[in-house]
Amino acid sequence: MARLVLVLAVTVTTVFALVTGVNVANAEPPPPCSFTLSPPQVEQVNGVAMVTATVAPAECGPPAVPATSVACLQMQGGGAVTRCFPSDASGSARVVFDYVPGATYIATGRGCGAWIGQSPAPKCQMLGPSSAPL
Repeated sequence: MARLVLVLAVTVTTVFALVTGVNVANAEPPPPCSFTLSPPQVEQVNGVAMVTATVAPAECGPPAVPATSVACLQMQGGGAVTRCFPSDASGSARVVFDYVPGATYIATGRGCGAWIGQSPAPKCQMLGPSSAPL
């Protein structure tokens, strides 16, 4: 009797899933690394005030490594000009933008990790937007 109830329950569930189009979720591995985005800030670069933002690996230990990251900055109301820079060998990316006092800057970015010996993971971590009036 218990076996009949179990078979009936599985059959009904399967038919319901097929009729309603319910998809069974496929588990994905977690991203191999996490990244942080610094808010836009004013820094002296070669004696000149500039706005910077950085994307850096936050947590990425063996068996994973930071693969690529990109940091982007734009000035709000400054047209469609967005400046982006890729990561260096450490996995950190830093972008520098001209400073206009009183303007609001918006930082965005993405970080991609990889399992050691593998290509970058297919899903990167999207970061931002983070804005600051400077």
